[in-house]
Amino acid sequence: MSATEILIVEDESAVRELLTATLLGANYKVLEAADATAAQGIVAEHNPALILLDWMLPGMSGLEFAKWLRRDQQFSEIPVIMLTARDEENYKVQGLEAGIDDYVTKPFSTRELVARIKAVLRRAGADSNDSIRVDERLEMDLVQHRVLAAGRSVPIGPTEFKLLHFFLTHQERVYSRAQLLDLVWGRAVYIEERTVDVHIRRLRKALEPHGLENLVQTVRGVGYRFSVRPG
Repeated sequence: MSATEILIVEDESAVRELLTATLLGANYKVLEAADATAAQGIVAEHNPALILLDWMLPGMSGLEFAKWLRRDQQFSEIPVIMLTARDEENYKVQGLEAGIDDYVTKPFSTRELVARIKAVLRRAGADSNDSIRVDERLEMDLVQHRVLAAGRSVPIGPTEFKLLHFFLTHQERVYSRAQLLDLVWGRAVYIEERTVDVHIRRLRKALEPHGLENLVQTVRGVGYRFSVRPG
């Protein structure tokens, strides 16, 4: 099953990088544009499933871009979530009147943003990422927030769930502790790298009764990887 494509239209590179990492971690394919003009070309070429749109863009504003999108019959049904630092009611009304499907105020929780994306995509019938499966042995149900091993429920904590989700969507690649902290916990969180080891142990302990603990492999001197092949 191919990943759902989401277009990020954001002129601030740091914010765009955070959004990209968040969406890749949620198993979406990411397209990027720094302004509305570039976004128009990407929309014409890719017809993305959803657009994350910054209000304040150079040249054409996000609001103007949304109006352009709704006027074009070919793209008028693409869901749009507006990202902005403006939380006054007047701005929200303007966005909704322009056809915005949802409105997220900066700064925002990446977890909440992903939940909103999934909700909007489900309403549009476009979300193909409700579950992730590793052959017949392991399945992650993202709607019910459950992990199943051969059909049996795996008790797992919220951080281990996030960690396992990241591994399932980034299999066979080795990640250092620092990379995992950035990509799973987020760059704004300041905790010790050894915290990763604690949660890796907890994840393995949850998988152990089902004989799956070896899927999470230690690469000595480097970090960790998730692999269906023997380490």
